[in-house]
Amino acid sequence: MAPPPGQTRLPDWDGLKLRVRTLIATHRVMIFSKSYCPYCNKVKELFNSLHVEYYALELDVTDDGASIQQVLVELTNQRTVPNVFVNGTHVGGCDATYQAYQDGSLQKLLGDNQIPEPYEYDLIIIGGGSGGLACSKEAAALGKKVMVLDYVVPTPLGTSWGLGGTCVNVGCIPKKLMHQAALLGQALQDSRKYGWQYEEQVKHNWETMVEAIQNYIGSLNWGYRVSLREKSVTYLNSYGEFVEPHKIKATNRKGQVTYHTAETFVLATGERPRYLGIPGDKEFCITSDDLFSLPYCPGKTLVVGASYVALECAGFMAGLGLDVTVMVRSILLRGFDQEMAERVGAYMETHGVKFIRKFVPVQVEQLEEGMPGRLKVTAKSTEGPEIIEEEYNTVLIAVGRDACTRNIGLQTIGVKINEKNGKVPVNDEEQTNVPYVYAIGDILDGKLELTPVAIQAGRLLAQRLYGGSSRKCDYINVPTTVFTPLEYGSCGYPEEKAIEEYGQQNLEVYHTLFWPLEWTVPGRDNNTCYAKIICNKQDNNRVIGLHVLGPNAGEVTQGFAAAIKCGLTKELLDETIGIHPTCAEVFTTMNITKASGQDITQKGC
Repeated sequence: MAPPPGQTRLPDWDGLKLRVRTLIATHRVMIFSKSYCPYCNKVKELFNSLHVEYYALELDVTDDGASIQQVLVELTNQRTVPNVFVNGTHVGGCDATYQAYQDGSLQKLLGDNQIPEPYEYDLIIIGGGSGGLACSKEAAALGKKVMVLDYVVPTPLGTSWGLGGTCVNVGCIPKKLMHQAALLGQALQDSRKYGWQYEEQVKHNWETMVEAIQNYIGSLNWGYRVSLREKSVTYLNSYGEFVEPHKIKATNRKGQVTYHTAETFVLATGERPRYLGIPGDKEFCITSDDLFSLPYCPGKTLVVGASYVALECAGFMAGLGLDVTVMVRSILLRGFDQEMAERVGAYMETHGVKFIRKFVPVQVEQLEEGMPGRLKVTAKSTEGPEIIEEEYNTVLIAVGRDACTRNIGLQTIGVKINEKNGKVPVNDEEQTNVPYVYAIGDILDGKLELTPVAIQAGRLLAQRLYGGSSRKCDYINVPTTVFTPLEYGSCGYPEEKAIEEYGQQNLEVYHTLFWPLEWTVPGRDNNTCYAKIICNKQDNNRVIGLHVLGPNAGEVTQGFAAAIKCGLTKELLDETIGIHPTCAEVFTTMNITKASGQDITQKGC
């Protein structure tokens, strides 16, 4: 019967109390929740990860929800949600529930009365790259029993490698060494202007270079294994896959399977190159995973993509004397400062690298087998119906990388990933939605894909887990360098992002072209090296972005990165005395703003 007009029906408090008690008594896990509450969702994820069913009453969408919450206040003296009960016992809110999980009292309340078997390891790390190795050694040094699993799934062409991950085997290390090989070629040309005389025809031997680089990488692989052994870290060259909470299956190359348990897991599986998904890509093309150990000179090469991997590889191959073309779908170096990216591309074009813009391959056919053989590439314009065809000896695909997370059983234990890119969302302590699983390195969603970042994150994670530390990895103002023929170093905001974040009216951009003294005698490439800083006028002209295009850009950028961490301002730069003659000194003498429109070309050193 409805209440008389103008009157409100009073809650049936006795009925509500009975309803609440009945819900608590009839469900193994009862969660009084609100559908929009992140803490409620976190508690639900905990029970999901434990494969424990629960019943959740969403008070914000339930009739009498506010009254039920008042009943809970009287019953538990807790006003907030989630309000969790296990087998009739009040556990509390989000923090209390997680604390109960950590100290084992939650498991006892759930009825797991038998004494659980102790875990085999304190920590198992899946992935033996830079981040995983750093985390494992730090945890072992803190007295923990640690296992590392590392397994390289061979490329479609059968390439695989040893312990150490992408950076050591198919990334930073061989890339920088091949970049150096190309720079030596340029130095040989310059040397004649400095008085060096030689009669012998200079040419490059690809096989000799690859053998020397692979020998060095092999020594690093061995060193990592020795280091793990010295730290008493168990290493398995096996593929790890979760089969249930706290338990993985490890499968080695022979198909032999073992099972291992741990209290805590760290995902450090890294990424692998993405293919195009067109006819012939996996059958006839290579990626950076294959290039650095390629046993023959690649010859005339098409590089597909405009990532830093694409431009670095194209750059050093051209520097070694190869005929190189880069096919670009849209922009160069997505995510980097676009003015700098275009200057990188312009320098490469003037030094022999050809660019085909606004085209994508649609088919790769093999015309002739061999080492390297001959391939025909058919490509289509992104802006119209135009089709082009061209022959190459090698096609290198460098269009991006995918996280290695989809086939390691994460769905079995409830770890969430970003379905679009396979990356793992984590909190500011690298913890996934499943409390005992953490992630570091290139697989983190929205974080930088850089080796030093993974190493720092891995060490700090181990120190927080086992050393009583509270230090977190700082993902802000991380310096990086693209090792194209003219190196590009940066720290902080790209100009476009700075404008988006702060507004153009609040920024001042100082810039200059410069001519390295070493290049003056050979008389080459004046007014191609470029530097700029982006300053926030509303914060004492603090430097929020630093960019340099020139030789040894990485060495230049590293020192300024420390200064930016310390709050570098334009005034402090102006007060700094430069070292003459160096490239880095241009940052201490910049006085022309972009807004002024003044000429920045240089006439001498």
